[in-house]
Amino acid sequence: MDILLINHYAGSPRHGMEYRPYYLAREWVRAGHRVRIMASDNSHIRTHQPDLAGAPRLDETIDGIEYSWLSTPAYRGNGIGRVRNMASFVMNLYQDASRLARDFRPDVVIASSTYPMDIWPAHRIARLAGAKLLFEVHDLWPLSPMELGGMSKWHPFIMLVQKAEDFAYRNADSVVSILPKVREYMESRGLAPDKLYLVTNGIDPAEWQDDACELPAEASSLLAGLRAQGKTVVGYAGNHGVSNALDNLLSAARLVQGEPIAFVLVGSGPEKARLQQRAARENLSNIWFLEPVPKRGIPSLLRAFDIAYIGWLRQPLYRFGIAPNKLMDYMMAARPVLHAVAAGNDPVSEAGCGLTVEPESPQAVVEGIGRLLALDADERRAMGQRGKAFVLENLTYPVLGKRFLAACGVS
Repeated sequence: MDILLINHYAGSPRHGMEYRPYYLAREWVRAGHRVRIMASDNSHIRTHQPDLAGAPRLDETIDGIEYSWLSTPAYRGNGIGRVRNMASFVMNLYQDASRLARDFRPDVVIASSTYPMDIWPAHRIARLAGAKLLFEVHDLWPLSPMELGGMSKWHPFIMLVQKAEDFAYRNADSVVSILPKVREYMESRGLAPDKLYLVTNGIDPAEWQDDACELPAEASSLLAGLRAQGKTVVGYAGNHGVSNALDNLLSAARLVQGEPIAFVLVGSGPEKARLQQRAARENLSNIWFLEPVPKRGIPSLLRAFDIAYIGWLRQPLYRFGIAPNKLMDYMMAARPVLHAVAAGNDPVSEAGCGLTVEPESPQAVVEGIGRLLALDADERRAMGQRGKAFVLENLTYPVLGKRFLAACGVS
């Protein structure tokens, strides 16, 4: 089967995030299918952008996956520049539809960008090729910019996004959602009940089989020193952004100053400098900030945590569910997880791999840490192992790749 996957922000091991398109496509290639990913040459979440050298498109093959990078204008932030970048990508695809349908001749076309406007060129390509059309939902647009960004439903951009979303639900042969609690909403926008498939995020198990990657010296030295002092390490690894609610963790740390608990925050992001300034201003001597660890070093880092923490804001949008990659990494590392969230689903409770507490409550975090530490080491170890077993059974890309193909009509 020939699969055309459209994902504006697709990445690769060479380019950085977003990794999900790469991992799924690699599984499909291993299963004997041909896969081409159509992506923009500019994405705010990639570490390295492909170099088109002024050409309108760059074609290359990475691990058996055919990539076509389309030239689009560079942008920063979430303003008009990003909108212009989206419009350029969608228009380039639409104009290239006839060639793609004729030369690649896909059996399946997947519209998978975060925003839904790529459904229009995907629909045209599928119609010209006589292919099946799938729509993959990462976030619910336009609800996300409306509820998180406060945009009016009458804003021209929101109205355009709503039109695209409704078109996708009415015209796609199947819809794949990363979020698990979306059925009622999608059906209210026109989706037929039998079209929905759930394929959450996952991990690549091969990345957890190599323990040869050592941690950077700063991280290794700090973690070893904390352990030598007999401290319990409560760790966070990931983006330092508003949505990660790390102020809640800092407030919890302030409540347990003087106790043998160390809070280690690893990563980067727009909120990091402010968080560091707050910790210094409040003399929080039990918090340490580390720079991001290379992807290959994540398993070693997480295994050095005693408790892995992840928190969220109290946000109504999470009623549709969550599927954070960070949480799956924590579980794969067999760490007991402290999860501060109120959402439509809770993988921690489902797997029995930790404790879930109320979001935006420092006292709840402190109490959660206390409850975990009140367990003996064997009980905490069993928690972690349950999380790892849950991921291996349900959330690896070999499993998810097959589940996605079922939405394409392939058993």
